[in-house]
Amino acid sequence: MRREDVIKQASTPLGAPAFPRGPYRFTDREYLNILYRSDREALEAVVPEPLEVSDPMVRFELMSMPDVTGLGSYTECGQAVRVKYQGEQGDYLHAMYVDNHPAIASGRERSAFPKKLGSPRLYVDSDTLVGTLDYGTLRVATATMGYKHAPLRAELAHAEIAAPTFMLKIVPGYTGGPRICELVRTQIVDLEIVGAWRGPGRLQLFEHALAPMADLPVREVLATSHIVTSLSLSPATIVHDYLDDGRRRGDR
Repeated sequence: MRREDVIKQASTPLGAPAFPRGPYRFTDREYLNILYRSDREALEAVVPEPLEVSDPMVRFELMSMPDVTGLGSYTECGQAVRVKYQGEQGDYLHAMYVDNHPAIASGRERSAFPKKLGSPRLYVDSDTLVGTLDYGTLRVATATMGYKHAPLRAELAHAEIAAPTFMLKIVPGYTGGPRICELVRTQIVDLEIVGAWRGPGRLQLFEHALAPMADLPVREVLATSHIVTSLSLSPATIVHDYLDDGRRRGDR
């Protein structure tokens, strides 16, 4: 395979890449979001500088994505911490658990989504919207919400989904040190709100060594939303390079 053909590939292995090049379109992407108050000390322990914890709030999000071009159907669960960067309010995407390998690989390689393998589910149980996350055979999170109790204004739903998002990308070099260590920013701008609702919500997080969601404890549930969208993701841009301090990048 010629050089010019190699660099056109989306991923490895050559001839059967882990994911297609994209772009990806998400149709009927469904969110269960629970915004809760947590402990400032716990958040400051995991939020990297130069981000600042603005208010000690976390958004637990569980997303069902039944129709994604190139990636198929999958479900995702994560935690996003409310932060500020240079005066801009946004969310720091702390962790994500996903049940689809192409989505994990593309999210990590093409962007900086902190994805690892998990088993999230989003479903309706009688009059309750339920979101769960299992890691292996163990339950890590259970979220519940009254099903479509009241409408949520489209502009509020749009602001919730389209908030600026910050992520940390770390790629190790071949001798052990970091080859890439960057803080990046992205924001969804191609977004259609299909439906949005609010209602009572509850969230339980269970201790797990390798899926430590409970390290960001739930002190008070502040708001709960159920939002259905169609959208496309925007590319990430670098806002801070942790290696840009004069040190030699010997692992390149």
